[in-house]
Amino acid sequence: MSYASTLLGLLPGGRRAPGIAQLISKLESYLPPDQVERVREAYDSAEQAHKGQKRRSGEPYITHPVAVADILADLRMDGATVAAAILHDVVEDTGVSNEAITERFGKEIADIVDGVTKLDQIQFKNRQEAQAESFRKMLLAMVRDIRVIMVKLADRVHNMRTLGAMPPAKRRLVARETLDIYAPIANRLGIHSIKLELEELGFKALYPKRYRVIERELKRSRGSQKEFLPKITSNLRQALKRAGIEGEVEAREKHLFSVYAKMRRKKVALSEVIDVFGVRVVVGTVDECYRVLGLAHGLYRPMPGRFKDYIAIPRVNGYQSLHTTLFGPNGMPLEMQIRTREMHEMAESGIAAHWTYKTGETEGAARQERAREWLKNVAQLQDASAEEVLENVRLDLFPDKVYVFTPKGDIMRLPRGGTCVDFAYAVHTVVGNHCVAAKVDRRLVPLRTVLRNGQTVEIITAKGAQPNPVWASFVVSAKARAAIRQYLKGLKRGEAVDFGTRLLNQALEEFRLSLRSLPAGRLDQVAVALGLRDGHDLLEKIGLGERPAPLVARRLLPREADMPREGPQAPVSIAGTEGLVVSYARCCFPVPPDAIVAYLSSGRGVVIHRDNCGNVSGFRKQPEKWIPAVWEKQPNRTFSSEIKVHVSNRMGVLAQVAAQIAAQETNIDHVNVTAEGDETSVITLEVEVRDRAHLARVIRAIKTMPDVLGVERTLA
Repeated sequence: MSYASTLLGLLPGGRRAPGIAQLISKLESYLPPDQVERVREAYDSAEQAHKGQKRRSGEPYITHPVAVADILADLRMDGATVAAAILHDVVEDTGVSNEAITERFGKEIADIVDGVTKLDQIQFKNRQEAQAESFRKMLLAMVRDIRVIMVKLADRVHNMRTLGAMPPAKRRLVARETLDIYAPIANRLGIHSIKLELEELGFKALYPKRYRVIERELKRSRGSQKEFLPKITSNLRQALKRAGIEGEVEAREKHLFSVYAKMRRKKVALSEVIDVFGVRVVVGTVDECYRVLGLAHGLYRPMPGRFKDYIAIPRVNGYQSLHTTLFGPNGMPLEMQIRTREMHEMAESGIAAHWTYKTGETEGAARQERAREWLKNVAQLQDASAEEVLENVRLDLFPDKVYVFTPKGDIMRLPRGGTCVDFAYAVHTVVGNHCVAAKVDRRLVPLRTVLRNGQTVEIITAKGAQPNPVWASFVVSAKARAAIRQYLKGLKRGEAVDFGTRLLNQALEEFRLSLRSLPAGRLDQVAVALGLRDGHDLLEKIGLGERPAPLVARRLLPREADMPREGPQAPVSIAGTEGLVVSYARCCFPVPPDAIVAYLSSGRGVVIHRDNCGNVSGFRKQPEKWIPAVWEKQPNRTFSSEIKVHVSNRMGVLAQVAAQIAAQETNIDHVNVTAEGDETSVITLEVEVRDRAHLARVIRAIKTMPDVLGVERTLA
C-alpha cells in the first residue's frame, strides 16, 4: 500500500487501520530480521500494556500505535524508531515505567519514547503552559535524536486521520495546533508527504465550510482544464525522448490547503489562483534538469517573473528543484517542477530519506546540515521558559526566507524581515554579541536595516562591544532573540546583585553593621534557610524586589548585635543607570532633583515615585515595601516627563510645538491630542529631559508661543 493511498477521505471510515501483519510485511522488505523481531516484541509488550483500553472511536487502543508505526515504515525508518512508535503511549497511558522499557528494549528506544511522552503528570497553571512545556521537552529531545520528532509527526498524522471521533471544540483545537506547529516542523525537516497530509486534514477540521467551498469550486473548474493535462504530459515525454533524456512526467493538482494559503497570502479570490494544476518531471542528473527546463520553455511560453532556481539556492529545509510557470494550451497557467530522483526522494521524505538503518547514522550530510543547524539553534533555548521556546520556534518555522551573501559569497538564509543583527547572529553568536556596525553592498547602514534578497552583508565587530537591549525590539530570527534575551538575563542578574548589595548594606546600617562585618558564610546560611541557592541568589532577589532588605537584615543579625539606631531609615542612592532593576513610575514621571521614594515591586525591582505622588498614599498599608531614596548628584542619563499643553485650534500648531521642543535639545517619545472644545485642544507630550531645570526650560519655551494658552507638568 502506497503512502499516497492514506490521503484525505480514506480514514476513519474508508478503511481499517493497518494491522501488525501488514506492518511486519513492510518492515521485512527493508529491515534485517533482528530489527523486525525487536518490533514484534515491542508489539507484544504494548498489546499487553494497552489491553482493555479503547480509543474514543471504539477501536482497541493498540490500533493507534500500530498505525503510527505503519506510517514510519512507509518512510522506511529504522527498527528502533518503529519499535518506539509502538511503545510511545505505554508510559503515558499505562502503568509501565520508562525504566522498564529501558531494561527490556534498551536505552535507545526508551529515550525516543521519553522524548515523545507528554508531561501530563506535572501540574501546570493552565493548558497553554502544559502544552508549551511538553513541546519544549519534545524539541530538546529532538535535538539529541531526530527520530523523536519523526514519531511525534507520525502520531499526529494518525490522530488527525481519526479526528472525527472528537467533539468539535477539541477538533478545532488540535487542528489549529497541527497547522501552527506540526505541519511547519514537517516542512522545516523537508518531509513533504507528512506536511501535505497534516495541512489537508488540519484545514478540513479547522475550516470545514471553506474546505467544502474550495473543493466544490475546484471540481467545477477542473473540467476543460484537466483535459489538457494528458496532452501536455505527452508533449513533454516526446520532447524528452527526442533529446535522449530518461525521465518521469507526472501531472498533479494542487492540494486544497495550498490553494487556500495562496488566496490568504496574496489576498485574491479563488478565480485568481492561476497555477492550480502542475507537472513534475523527474530525471537523472542536475545537468538534465536544466536541459529539461530549456525544452519546456521551447514547448510553452514561460510566465515572466515566475522562475525559481532552488537547485542552485536550496530552500532552508534542503528542498531542491527548478520551478517555472508556463502558459499552456488556451493560455492555461501550468506550474512545472523539475528535479533529480535524489531530490525527489528528499522532497518527499526530507531528513528521513537518508537514514541508514544498519548503522543508525546519517548519510547525505550536506542536505541534512540545514536541519541540524536549526536543531542546534533550538538547543540554545534550553535555559529559556517554555513559552519563549514555543514563541521562538513558531517564528523560525515559517519558511518565508530572504537569501543574502557573506563577503566571501556564502549564502545565508534569514526569515523575511531579517535585519543586519539577525545576519550577525546567523553567522555566529559571538559575531552577533560583538557587532557594532554593518555594510550592505559596501555601504554603511544602521544595524536595524531590513535585508533584501541578493544583498551582500559585512558585519563590523569590536572586542569590547556587547548586545544592545534595543535589538530585542527589531530582530526576527529565533537565534538572535534567544542570544539577546540570554545576555539581558545575565545583565539583569548582575545589576540586581549590585543593587541588592546596596539595599542590604543600607538596611544593615540601622544595626551599625555591613555585609563585610558579618561572619564568613553568614549570608549563605540565611539564603539556604530561605530556600535559595546561596548569598548571591539572595542579593539578586533583594535587588529585584522579591525579598525586602530590612527583613533579610534582621535575619542576618548575630545574637550580640546592637539594637537599631534611633532616627529615620537611611535613603538609597539612585544613579539613574540601574536600567534593568530600577524603573521610574509613569504615574508621576520623577526627574532629578524631585523628592523621591522607592517602592519594592516583586520581579520588577525598585520603582521610583515622586514623594507627592498620589500612589504613595499606600505607604501606610505596606511600609516594608517603601524606602526613602535620593538622587546621586549628577545622574548620567535622560528621564521621561509628561507635560500638557493647552493650545488654540490652529493649523500647524502641533508641528510648531514639536519644533520648539526640539530646539531645546529634547526628544519627544509620545504625543496625544484631545479636543477640549471647538476652539481649544490639549496636547499631551512625553519628553526626555536631563533634570528639572531642563524641563523648566522646555516649558518656558513653549509658553512663549502665541497659540499656547498654558503648559503644566503632569501630576499623579
